[in-house]
Amino acid sequence: MSLFKKKKKEYHIRINLKAKFNAIGRAEIFEDTFDKVFKEVNLGEIDGGGTLLAQNGEPLESDIEINLTKNPVEIKDVLIRLMDFGLPKGSSIITDNDQWSVGSLEGIGIYLNGTDLDENVYKTSDIDLVISEIIRLIGADFKYYSFWEGATETALYFYGNSFDNMKERITPFLSTYPLCQKCRVVQIV
Repeated sequence: MSLFKKKKKEYHIRINLKAKFNAIGRAEIFEDTFDKVFKEVNLGEIDGGGTLLAQNGEPLESDIEINLTKNPVEIKDVLIRLMDFGLPKGSSIITDNDQWSVGSLEGIGIYLNGTDLDENVYKTSDIDLVISEIIRLIGADFKYYSFWEGATETALYFYGNSFDNMKERITPFLSTYPLCQKCRVVQIV
C-alpha cells in the first residue's frame, strides 16, 4: 500500500473575453459563475483573471485562467458549449496548443459626456436612472455588464444578441434625457 497519493494531472486554459469589464464585473459575471459551474461538473476551478487596460484606464479585454481536471482537447465540445452562451463575439478558449473561438453576443458602449454639459445637468441627473432605464428598454435578452469612469466621460457597457436592436431601443431615451446629451454610442468589438 502506497502512502503517497498520486497527484491528478491538471490542465490549464485561458478564456479571453473580448469585452469591456472592470475587475468587479469580470469577477461577478464570469469568474464566479464559471468557478461554480466547473466545480459542479467536476471539470476544474478558476485560477485567477486579469483585465487589459488602455492608456486612459478603460478596460479593453479580460482573461480568466482555469485549471481543468480533464484534457481540454478531449472535452473541447463541452467547453465550447459551456462558454459560447453569454460571451461576447471574438472571445476564445486558449489551450497550450490551440485556440477556439466562442461567443455570440454583441456589445454597445454608451459614453456619457462628463465635462461639456451644463453644470445643472450633472447636479440634477441620475446615472442610476440612466442604467435602469436602458436595462428596461433593452429587455431581458440584453445585460448590463460593466462601466468605466474616465477623466472626461463615463462608459456603460451592455451586451446582447444585436447591437442594432439595442441601439434602436435606447436612442429615443438617449436623445431626451439631459445626462445623455452629447453621449457617444459605439459598437464594442
